[in-house]
Amino acid sequence: MRMGAFLVGLEGVALLRAAVEQGFDPAFESARFAEITDIIASAGAPPFDEVPVVVPIDTVTGYSRWAPSYDDWNPLIEVEQPAVRRVLGTIEAGDALDAATGTGRHAAFLAARGHRVTGVDSSDAMLAIARAKVPDADFRLGELTSLPLEDGSVDLVVCGLALTHQPALEPVLSEFARVLRPGGHLVTSDIHWLSLYLGGVAGTPDAQGRWGRMPASRFLPSDYLRAGLATGYAPLACEEVLWPDVAGGHGGPLAQTWCPEAVRAAYVGLPAVIMWHLSAPT
Repeated sequence: MRMGAFLVGLEGVALLRAAVEQGFDPAFESARFAEITDIIASAGAPPFDEVPVVVPIDTVTGYSRWAPSYDDWNPLIEVEQPAVRRVLGTIEAGDALDAATGTGRHAAFLAARGHRVTGVDSSDAMLAIARAKVPDADFRLGELTSLPLEDGSVDLVVCGLALTHQPALEPVLSEFARVLRPGGHLVTSDIHWLSLYLGGVAGTPDAQGRWGRMPASRFLPSDYLRAGLATGYAPLACEEVLWPDVAGGHGGPLAQTWCPEAVRAAYVGLPAVIMWHLSAPT
């Protein structure tokens, strides 16, 4: 997608949301039409005519490239992390698995609360950072569908911002159920499917300047519930955490230069993260 098309798309989302949430506002609509006209008039010139070279990459490659900068400021993590920690803070310390641990951000929180933590990830580069960050945890290389843990060995599984990379939910939820003790806790978070359309598909550049885009399944809330029930879990809570205003605004520098009001109207109050708290089969 050309950058100009992305900006026009954000303008459209802003108009649709405003029509439902604010009613007819002629000044808002006029401002959006004026910006769209300016963007279209510039569509044939840089940077609006730029077409990023996008190539699909697997998560092992993608997160290995991302590892050195993954702990830099990330607006999605800023929204997700407090919500997940509110739930984790209610769970008694025990044996915990941080599945798709990445750089160990949830593992560090769990260890500080007295859990005996095992972290599993498919990226050696991410695990190297996690080991330095949480030296008392046990970090292992592995896949979500084939965890290097024994049956019934943990009381809690947390999986942050990773299930969206899976083609299906049930195989992973089944594997989590295998390693959980009866009645144990599963806490998952993912980017909300609606936010994938606002530029939320995870990716990272490569040495040739191409954008490597990782898999991103569009799981609806009902998909998580259906897969959880089919696997024997009991749902305890679900939260769709909304985008707040963020420092510097959403959408990137070009969007903030050309249409900051539209970007704010498109993002703020839209679901950013979906989080589930499930009880394992007994």
